[in-house]
Amino acid sequence: MPIAPFDHLRLPVVAAPMFLVSGPDLVVASCQAGIVGSFPSPNCRSTEQLDTWMGSIRDRLGSSGAAPWALNLVTHRTNTRLSEDLRLVAEHRPDIVITALGSPAPVMEVVKSYGGTVIADVVNMKLARKAAEAGVDGLACVSAGAGGHTGHLSPFAFVSAVREFFDGIVIVGGAITDGAGVAGAIAAGADLVYMGTRFLAAGESMAQPEYKQMVVDHGPDDLVVSDGITGTPASWLRPSVVANGLDPDNLVFSAERNFDSGSAGPARWKEVWAAGQGLQTIKAVEPVADIVDRLETEYVAAARRFASLAPEAGPTTVR
Repeated sequence: MPIAPFDHLRLPVVAAPMFLVSGPDLVVASCQAGIVGSFPSPNCRSTEQLDTWMGSIRDRLGSSGAAPWALNLVTHRTNTRLSEDLRLVAEHRPDIVITALGSPAPVMEVVKSYGGTVIADVVNMKLARKAAEAGVDGLACVSAGAGGHTGHLSPFAFVSAVREFFDGIVIVGGAITDGAGVAGAIAAGADLVYMGTRFLAAGESMAQPEYKQMVVDHGPDDLVVSDGITGTPASWLRPSVVANGLDPDNLVFSAERNFDSGSAGPARWKEVWAAGQGLQTIKAVEPVADIVDRLETEYVAAARRFASLAPEAGPTTVR
């Protein structure tokens, strides 16, 4: 890995921040299993709740040697709570801050002041270049196939293009749900892999039981990608769109985008459930520890297969 805090992970995986799904239990379980745990600040409906969540995560992980944890901050101009969220970031000092839906510039001074790492979520080359120019430590390249707010570029094309001008941490996400996919992304030039959908049905996630079962029961043909829910292209479970009385083939967004963490009003994106294209491989609701065990077995097998196909590269060591 290029820089800390990613140099002691069991697997090069980030349990991606998922709206209304990632909470303290999922973050702590992920970190204790040896991968990066994360959650988005909008999952907390107030600064007081965010304070409680970050304090709980910090206290539960303590100095146990667990993997680092990350807070995902929406930096879009409509998030009126950003300044208060940043005050709590300075207090609780998450190892990593992941910015989304806006420039990473507002968080740089605060996070760098305590030695934290800043990663910017990006969905295209224009945003990747802007984030790199802002001085971020890493880019999370959200690619085609990702759940929730998604990209349109192939993950392989995205990584290759970003590596042309950026030598920091590169995370790639988009329909990667098994250890072989992780190995393939690393071989293609990424440092880490975003995995959201794979942990959506984890026992520790905050997703409703019906949401978890929908992920288990459906596959990629049951998804619809549309900007008609939030105003930004996103990947949704078609059955949940229908269940909310919406036409999945005629979704029209009629309001200005609003990503205000403090907003308590009704919004369609709070009720419609997101998922990525990798959900076909999810067969059951199970604990994070079991998921990571399986990912490691698959990752090691893929690495060994690669080594056997390229003997001139020498032995492959997998931690």
